[in-house]
Amino acid sequence: MTTADIRPSGKQGALLIAGILMIATTLRVTFTGAAPLLDTIRHDYGLSTAQTGLLTTLPLLAFALISPLAAGLARRIGMERSLFVALLLICAGIGIRSLPSAALLFTGTAIIGCGIALGNVLLPGLIKRDFPGQVARLTGAYSLTMGAAAALGSALIVPLSLGDAGWHGALLMLIAFPLVALLLWLPQWRRTPVATVTGAGALHNRAIWRSALAWQVTLFLGINSLIYYVIIGWLPAILQSHGYSETQAGSMHGVLQLATAVPGLAVPLILHRLKDQRGIAGCVALMCAVSAAGFWFAPGLALVWTVVFGFGSGATMILGLTFIGLRASSAHQAAALSGMAQSIGYLLAACGPPLMGKIHDSAGDWRIPLMACALASVVMAGCGVLAGRDREITPR
Repeated sequence: MTTADIRPSGKQGALLIAGILMIATTLRVTFTGAAPLLDTIRHDYGLSTAQTGLLTTLPLLAFALISPLAAGLARRIGMERSLFVALLLICAGIGIRSLPSAALLFTGTAIIGCGIALGNVLLPGLIKRDFPGQVARLTGAYSLTMGAAAALGSALIVPLSLGDAGWHGALLMLIAFPLVALLLWLPQWRRTPVATVTGAGALHNRAIWRSALAWQVTLFLGINSLIYYVIIGWLPAILQSHGYSETQAGSMHGVLQLATAVPGLAVPLILHRLKDQRGIAGCVALMCAVSAAGFWFAPGLALVWTVVFGFGSGATMILGLTFIGLRASSAHQAAALSGMAQSIGYLLAACGPPLMGKIHDSAGDWRIPLMACALASVVMAGCGVLAGRDREITPR
């Protein structure tokens, strides 16, 4: 039986797409949804600023550590069951994180990070395997869903925390996303693992790390993760240093998250008309460079730079995830490449915000961190031009 013979179609295909999109909603909202409550959590538990920052860094470290293991798990039990395990981990982490204990708060946060890591890595491989002709369209759809869910979670979490259940109950309510995803994903549990994922002819993970094209895709995604988490982590502080109020800075933060979701509508419509993705990859990366510099040189146009950066970074993420499907020659290779790219990317993301914060403390302003982000974006543009060439990683 070939892969084509068991590709889903009709109602089965529609149910699979619905499951993919619902899983996508869990991959950001369960992580970013806690951000608006960090000050309240810090006050209630008496945490230091560094300890509170660990709640943001822990999932990123989990992403970096677990991502390389995801492809191996998929080979053993199949992609469908691996994604089911990911959802179970996210549910368990949300439950543990919501209990009244600082230690369990950190433990649950780490478990959530492990589940999200599996989902982040395996979804591009699943799309490559089951929908090889719609990689860009479906990647854009799940990126848009992920961003919209994150924006919804950020908007609702504070009002929910004002209820009788408090912030513990508000965090627990986020379990609705992975629970619905689990119900939609149950039919996939019974699917037989596909030979291209579990067969002996699949590319071993270590071969990916020796491919120049794989490194170009990895750095394109990885540098974007670095600058995105620096900007999203420090944007309110950057704006307040230029005279914006706390409310204005918070509003800009919300605009940034919405702007990252918009490319999910636009980019897939453009990609299928292009012979390759070199031009668009270079352009969206340079949007990040221009906006990072703009925050320093023309802070009065902060709304413009926020929208430009959000669109550029969101489009870069969609392109990077699309590259994983387009440049891989098999579903397993896509999962291995996804694991490599996201492991490096989230390791950079975990190091970026604290490093830039220290540079700010030493220099006394945000000029050097913002210029570093702009220069990194130029390097990202170069990697995108190379990764955007129409070619595949050769199986070894």
